[in-house]
Amino acid sequence: MADEPQSILEHLDELRWRVLKIFIAVAVAGIAAFVFADPLRSILEAPFHQASPESDLQSLAAAEQWGVLMRIGLFGGVILASPVILYQIWAFITPALTGTERKWAFPIVAALVVLFVGGVLFGYWVLPRGLEFLLELFPDVETNLRIGDYYSFVLRFLLAFGLAFLYPVFLFAAAAAGLLSSEQLGKGRRWAVLIVVTGAALITPSGDAFTLLVLSVPLYLMYEITYWLVRLTLKR
Repeated sequence: MADEPQSILEHLDELRWRVLKIFIAVAVAGIAAFVFADPLRSILEAPFHQASPESDLQSLAAAEQWGVLMRIGLFGGVILASPVILYQIWAFITPALTGTERKWAFPIVAALVVLFVGGVLFGYWVLPRGLEFLLELFPDVETNLRIGDYYSFVLRFLLAFGLAFLYPVFLFAAAAAGLLSSEQLGKGRRWAVLIVVTGAALITPSGDAFTLLVLSVPLYLMYEITYWLVRLTLKR
């Protein structure tokens, strides 16, 4: 039996409850990240000390360290709660999908979680190289950084990588919904290369060829994998 159409108020009510569930999940996960802030700090500060062993992070405002703890809690909460966040978003749009499209719900949500976390981890691996390039632009300048500025940069950087790695899932979802075909993806390879390289240049903190290459290659490989998945699994 098909789902009965919902009124706008019913949609808004469902949206409110799903946003509330996301908020609770992030809050609970954020508290856990806050409790383990010290080991998380060691992990997040390691790329800086690796890139510039003789430099230090410093706090120049009374509340700056508290702000860092809040950032760690929020970012950690988003990472840990990402399965709940992505599931709630998908569950909200599922009623608008057909039965054939809904069967991809679990694989797509699972892929979103894996790719998001994988993107964050990949960004963490690239980060020391980017920091080393930026901190050595002016060798005669001391590279001691404000801890608040450092964490703002690093967390935005890792989040950007996590989000960038999600795009193949949306391509596959569009193909599953009949909006794209493998033929269109094949013809769009040149545009894909251009968009991937441009996006990688915007995301990476340094303009060096190595950092650009290590991000562009996996992003384009994911485009090719998506093409073959659409062609072989969806037969489109």
